[in-house]
Amino acid sequence: MAEEKNTATVDETAGAEQETQKPTSQKDQKEFLENFDWDKYEEGIERVDESKLEEFEKLVAENFVDTADEEVVEGTVTYLTDREAIIDINAKSEGVISLNEFRYNPDLKVGDKVEVLIDIREDKSGQLVLSHRKARTIKAWERVNEAHDKEEVVNGYVKCRTKGGMIVDVFGIEAFLPGSQIDVKPIRDYDQYVGKTMEFKVVKINHEFKNVVVSHKALIEADIEEQKKEIISQLEKGQVLEGVVKNITSYGVFIDLGGVDGLVHITDLSWSRINHPNEVVELDQKLNVVILDFDDNKSRIQLGLKQLEKHPWDALGDEIKVGDKVKGKVVVIADYGAFLEVAEGVEGLIHVSEMSWSTHLRSAQDFVKVGDELEAVVLTLDREDRKMSLGIKQLSPDPWTDITTKYPVGSKHKGIVRNFTNFGVFVELEEGIDGLIYISDLSWTKKIKHPSEFVTVGDTLEVEVLELDVDGRKLSLGHKQTTENPWDKYEEQYGLDTVHTASISEIVDKGAIIEFNEDITAFVPQRHLEKEDGKKLGKGEEAEFKIIEFNKEFKRVVASHTAIFKEEEQRNVKAAKKKAASQAEESKPTLGDANEQLQALKDKMEAGKKK
Repeated sequence: MAEEKNTATVDETAGAEQETQKPTSQKDQKEFLENFDWDKYEEGIERVDESKLEEFEKLVAENFVDTADEEVVEGTVTYLTDREAIIDINAKSEGVISLNEFRYNPDLKVGDKVEVLIDIREDKSGQLVLSHRKARTIKAWERVNEAHDKEEVVNGYVKCRTKGGMIVDVFGIEAFLPGSQIDVKPIRDYDQYVGKTMEFKVVKINHEFKNVVVSHKALIEADIEEQKKEIISQLEKGQVLEGVVKNITSYGVFIDLGGVDGLVHITDLSWSRINHPNEVVELDQKLNVVILDFDDNKSRIQLGLKQLEKHPWDALGDEIKVGDKVKGKVVVIADYGAFLEVAEGVEGLIHVSEMSWSTHLRSAQDFVKVGDELEAVVLTLDREDRKMSLGIKQLSPDPWTDITTKYPVGSKHKGIVRNFTNFGVFVELEEGIDGLIYISDLSWTKKIKHPSEFVTVGDTLEVEVLELDVDGRKLSLGHKQTTENPWDKYEEQYGLDTVHTASISEIVDKGAIIEFNEDITAFVPQRHLEKEDGKKLGKGEEAEFKIIEFNKEFKRVVASHTAIFKEEEQRNVKAAKKKAASQAEESKPTLGDANEQLQALKDKMEAGKKK
């Protein structure tokens, strides 16, 4: 009992001492909180008066954190192990966070302040489990939303490429950076940005799907817009500026003038003809350009590159004159001719009529092609209008010079069919010598409606020179004249009134067609198709026909079947008439007989009177 009393006395004494030791400073308050034994207090071992208890509760409220769910608090790293970090958040106990959550910060050390979220209030061992990752996410979303609302600039780490852009770590959130929002100019190498920390602007947030879109281009555009206003205010026609090739298209080149874009059309890149702008410039190339024109608000700026150089025509040597021979390369071909570049930026036109001595014009593609190296003769030269006409046929002698010797009238030759029209065929006897065969001079016998029925382009034909016009450079040719006219012998064989056997090959509107051979066809009029029985001949029927018309000049033959039996009828009628006449002649009385009859009649009358 004595010991218990003594103990109680000691405890009371200790309690009294504690009552007298009031925490007067912040340091004392901290020591008081750290040394207070809550378990003894709950078991009634240590007694605290009401004033002390109230002060204690006040100190707890001021110093210990409220561990409400989803609330982010700041803690201090007090100890580090190989796998965990011990964090003091001024709670009842210290918390634990796996070091995996700090992989982004390999330099974490004791004393660092970190944001944490209560994950588990008390695990099996009574330990407070915290989450730095969740705290970062919550805080990150708060910061991202704040940055979006206030249009603030944020820093982000470009983690990797993805389809259509890049993945950027912003406050621990993976945001999407579209490829079009990386820079104001087209990006060809995305990998150059991976691993870099850059400034961005939050342009879009999807709270439903937790998606964030950022832009680096928006920051650049804001700076460029200021530069653009300054540059535009100073633009003048004829001004020379330095720019960078931003984009190359088939029709021209876009130049970045430092925030303002201008276009150099393909025709203003070089005095020489080019097929594509990349023959002259390349991407990201720096070059000087001259302002040619712009619209009222200066949003469309036309630039020139070739204008910074002297025009090639001004540098063309005075020694070139009409009649000189020049060499060059074919740069453009049109149907009417070809352009030959005789010096850089200086071109001459070779008209198709100056490519060949032939009067029958063809396309320029038949003579030359782009890239051909040619020699030509200067025909005209106008330095003021910067025009030059050239010819290549002048490099060879004119084939018409001795045309009468080579192609006299009546001479026979072979030529190649080059073209044909509705009225005839053009035949080339040699380069530069063309002649025309009229459709009527193609065949003696065939009725040709169009030359394509008789020949094709490229065929070789025998011809005879019918007419020669040296001044007009015209040749009239004939093909049928190279063979005998079969109508000469047909005139005798199928002359008028000759009779032939044939079949009806075709029935036409006004009659029928019969064929005697491959050359001779005849027309049978409707009324000449009638047979002896009154019916008419039909297609395929064979019968005899009489030629009732033969015209060698117009190759016209007309035949008749009806004439065959009509003529027979006429012959029979004539024979009958002749026979009847003959018989009548034979039975006709003579003059003597008539006298005798008259005398008898007279005697008879006189005898009657006597009676």
